[in-house]
Amino acid sequence: MNRLIKVGITQGDFNGIGPEVTLKALSDDTILELFTPVVFADWRIVEYTRKTLGLEVPSCQKIQTAGEAEAGRINIVDLRLGDTTIEAGKPTQASGAGSVASLEAAMKAIGDGEIDVLVTAPISKEAVQCDAFRYPGHTEYLEARAGDGAKAQMILFDDNIRVALVTTHLPITGISGAITQDAISTAVREFSATLRQDFGMTRPRIAVLSLNPHCGDGGLLGREETDTIIPAVESCAAEGLLAFGPFAADGFFGSGAYRIFDGVLAMYHDQGLAPFKALARDNGVNFTAGLPFVRTSPDHGTAFDIAWKNEADPSSMREAIYKAIDIFRCRTRHKAAAADPLHHQQHERPQKPERPRKQEVREQKSTDNE
Repeated sequence: MNRLIKVGITQGDFNGIGPEVTLKALSDDTILELFTPVVFADWRIVEYTRKTLGLEVPSCQKIQTAGEAEAGRINIVDLRLGDTTIEAGKPTQASGAGSVASLEAAMKAIGDGEIDVLVTAPISKEAVQCDAFRYPGHTEYLEARAGDGAKAQMILFDDNIRVALVTTHLPITGISGAITQDAISTAVREFSATLRQDFGMTRPRIAVLSLNPHCGDGGLLGREETDTIIPAVESCAAEGLLAFGPFAADGFFGSGAYRIFDGVLAMYHDQGLAPFKALARDNGVNFTAGLPFVRTSPDHGTAFDIAWKNEADPSSMREAIYKAIDIFRCRTRHKAAAADPLHHQQHERPQKPERPRKQEVREQKSTDNE
């Protein structure tokens, strides 16, 4: 692309680490050669963050709308919030209102074509609850705001692993009832489409995890595998999708089997995200697939315990920005290829991926003492 991509960044909860990791991620002069930052935040909070934490933020300017953003500058769309009282490490009504105002402004900008991608800083799900935000988190909010039947899918990834979820922000007691054959099959289809469109994979291989320990042990520990997950995997395979499983999560991650798959589909939030975050550490990124625009975020939360102590690591925020740009470019190429499939076929030789061998993903029961 000839012009720099405009990256919209929300401020998140200003009582958390959002302002800190954002400014730290943008503090390198060279980034302005890669993209144009457009931050939706109250200018007073930006200035307070910079001065309090002693951050050097070059080429920073205040603007009124995202349409005024200039290349070569860090553009701050001044939200002019009513209450910007900082109460470090504490979710408040004011910090929640600020988070929502930032999101609303960013959504309008991306809808108007004033920014190309969206990167969101962490919010407090408790503080944001109001008439304008009645959702468990960003994913559900963005899905509702995108409209037109958009179906969002949460994907956590780094350069080595991509994890998607069948269920997201549900209490443990509600997970089993939400694990249906249709829900799993739909998640596999959407995940496969995203891996092709946004990650440039020809025929992605997806590992599907079990719900119960030891894949249910033949029904002894639950029948979801036999009655629901296996039929869903078989149905997807019959459609030509490269779906395999189910695999017991502990043996799957413990043996490193995730390395031979392009994506891993977990049944619920912590089943997939706990091992992912342990593996990705500071480089993990949260990506909301299935939307008409690209949205990423750091894979951590507000970190109230270290807020305003100048201890926050900006690595995940920086990765979220760079990965949003990568996905945007990959999606653009995919759309161009889809618009001219004959040209695409003439210039790309189809790849035939190898089917993973069973012994590579078999749970090591000899080391299982449960």
